[in-house]
Amino acid sequence: MNYSHEVQEMCTVRQGCNHGPAPIPEEGKWVKSKQISDISGLSHGIGWCAPQQGACKLTLNVKEGIIEEALVETLGCSGMTHSAAMAAEILQGKTLLEALNTDLVCDAINVAMREIFKQLVYGRTQTAFSEDGLPVGAGLEDLGKGLRSQTATIYSSKPKGVRYLEMVEGYIMSVALDDNDEPIGYKFVRLGKMMEDIRHGVDPQTALDKNTGTYGRYAEAAKYIDPREE
Repeated sequence: MNYSHEVQEMCTVRQGCNHGPAPIPEEGKWVKSKQISDISGLSHGIGWCAPQQGACKLTLNVKEGIIEEALVETLGCSGMTHSAAMAAEILQGKTLLEALNTDLVCDAINVAMREIFKQLVYGRTQTAFSEDGLPVGAGLEDLGKGLRSQTATIYSSKPKGVRYLEMVEGYIMSVALDDNDEPIGYKFVRLGKMMEDIRHGVDPQTALDKNTGTYGRYAEAAKYIDPREE
């Protein structure tokens, strides 16, 4: 270590109390983290690109500073899907610090990595008070049956009103309107579960019928519209 002449000429004033860092909650324990290997937990980070055309939700399950599991979900930009594929390959097995300083292909994913890093090192995780945290594989639980991201796609315009296109239940097939042309429900198909049935040999029409449902006062509608065609 090199010291300037001014520092070398100073007298020594000794440090008094030194209590170390404030502890943070990690997987049911209070930890005074001093290095990356002290960090454990499952958390989420949201990122966006500079023109804000797309966004990323990143989920990491970290054990003793190592990324054991990564879930990359993207929205709004077609190119981000390929970026997510590469980022998921890159992240597994890296330390949290390595991942922070690695190009994850898409700016939105890089920003999500920055945000989740802050969540993890400050103890703001989903498993802060869960003893031993969550097992590797817990990230898939965010997706539900059929392993599809939880998304909503709704369009609206001033002259024509709202169009429900996709909700948490699934792909919207028709929207129910009352006598005032106000939406009161919708019919949906659970795409993930339908495709699972088809993959396991169920007839496509049978799978479609089995996984079609309604929400709200759908049966009471004065009329029904196809939100993509009408």
